[in-house]
Order: sequence, then structure tokens, then C-alpha cells
Amino acid sequence: MDLGISGRRVTITGASQGIGEAIAIAFADEGCKISVIARREEKLKELVERLGGESAGHAYSAVDLMEDGGPTRAVEELSEKVGKTDIIVHNVGGTLQVKDPLSPMEDWFRVARFNVGIPMEMNALVIPAMQEQKWGRVIHISSISAEALRGSAPYGAAKAYMNAYSTTLGRAMAPDNVIVSALLPGSIIAEGGHWDNIKKTNPGMMDDFLRHHHAIGRLGTAEEIAPFAVFMGSNYVTFAAASRINIDGGTM
Repeated sequence: MDLGISGRRVTITGASQGIGEAIAIAFADEGCKISVIARREEKLKELVERLGGESAGHAYSAVDLMEDGGPTRAVEELSEKVGKTDIIVHNVGGTLQVKDPLSPMEDWFRVARFNVGIPMEMNALVIPAMQEQKWGRVIHISSISAEALRGSAPYGAAKAYMNAYSTTLGRAMAPDNVIVSALLPGSIIAEGGHWDNIKKTNPGMMDDFLRHHHAIGRLGTAEEIAPFAVFMGSNYVTFAAASRINIDGGTM
């Protein structure tokens, strides 16, 4: 199936590992030119080389997106290197280890900036060019936590905010063929990640979680999320404006 995006420029945040890395590889397999953003320059260099290198049109920006002006610096750097973005995938996010519902307001806002503020700042820079060319795709990697509201309260609230932002932005952009969507993964296993640590240190806790909350009975993988992102970046999603898609193993 030809998704019609060969040669498109794709920008992916949080791309040095896990879901972001898998998405970068999957888009590259479709013939896209990939720009990746994360803090760890060596990881980004390695990924760009695996994709075919800068000579093949791939690029990276090693920026801490939580720094003031970080998202703008990353967009401007990549724009100078390779030009405009056709498809952007917002994958950066997390709890920042803020889990207490009674955490100070500043901590809630910090988690919100990490998960939603960064995409908002970047979208304001890349979407106008998408509108002008009447083609663009904006994909937010949200979380099933936005609906289940388990675990970190600030994180769940931030992802719920992301979903609302994605939907309202998507409705506004739809007339210009800029299709905005949100993907809601369930719990994902990744080396060195939260569930990898739980599996090693407290397997009973993970077994209990899976038994009560994942109908499929296992955790997901980054490679099971990536194809959904690629399809939502394709030419076939013109009627899927402002959509939200659960990819969560039947979360209960």
C-alpha cells in the first residue's frame, strides 16, 4: 500500500529511543526524510546514520525542549538545515516524577509544559507553512492515562489537556487539509523504562496490573505504535481530522 508520503519531511520529538525512535524508522521505511529532536546528540547521530545519514536528507537537533525557547530553537535549526516540516510527531512527554495529586501548582504546570506546552510552541511555528501548502499532518502521542486517569495525576491531566488541544486544533485546521490527531498508547515495555524496572524488581506488581487492566494480558511495544503514527501521516487520513485513537491492549 503506497501511503503517498515518500519524500515528505517528518519531524519527530523525543526520538532518541522507544516510541520516537520506532516512529522515525517506520517513516524512513516509507521514503520520508526524517528530522529527529532529543537531548542526547550521540543517540541522534547514531539514529540518523542508521536511517541513511545526512546525505540522504535526514537531520537532527540536539536540544533540551524544556529549556526556555528550546522548541523554537529546534524548529529554527532544522528549518535552516533541511527546510519546512510536512509532518510533525510530538512524542516527548512523561511524568517528570511528579505523581502526588497534592504537588505544588508549579509542578503541575511543569508537567503540562513538558507534555503539551512544547507541542503548542512548535505547532505555532510549523503549521502556518502547512496551511499555505494545503497539506500537513500533526500527530500527538498522548496516553491512555488521559482517559484511565491512573498513576500520576499531573501526567493524566496533562494528557487530557493534550487530547482537548489536539481535538480543537484539529477542527480549526481541517479546512486547510492539515490533519491533527492524537494517539493514546497503553503501557509500553522498553529497555530501562518504568515497566522494565517493575518487571525486574516487582514482577508481581506487573502481573497484577496486567490481569486487572490489560485485556491482552501483556504490555505493548514501540513497534506496535509506530505504524499508527505513519498511517496518520499519510494521504489516507483526510476524513480523520481531530481524531483520537486508542492503542492500549484493551485497557480496562
